[in-house]
Amino acid sequence: QVRLVESGGGLVQTGGSLRLSCVASGGIFSRSTITWYRQAPGKEREFVALIVSDGQTNYADSVKGRFTISRDNAQNTAYLQMDSLKPEDTAVYYCRNLNYNIWGQGTQVTVSS
Repeated sequence: QVRLVESGGGLVQTGGSLRLSCVASGGIFSRSTITWYRQAPGKEREFVALIVSDGQTNYADSVKGRFTISRDNAQNTAYLQMDSLKPEDTAVYYCRNLNYNIWGQGTQVTVSS
């Protein structure tokens, strides 16, 4: 059974940084495409970033230059480094394994102005 667990969320001031982690169990993590999404209150869930098995990445325009997605296959973990955070980044952040279509439970990120 494939499972994803996110962590690292919290409360941070505008301009601050957080690093989210997504730990996978089950499945073949090294071959999986991992994505991060977020959902703000009253809004639809939106794509944030993606990393393919070979390390190629893609980002939403709203986070380009501020967020960095990475992976450590030896630790079955994907990361989302978030810098220069803005209040509009406030949301629940979810990781997803596209190969198995599995979502994590989410972690709350709150950016205060």
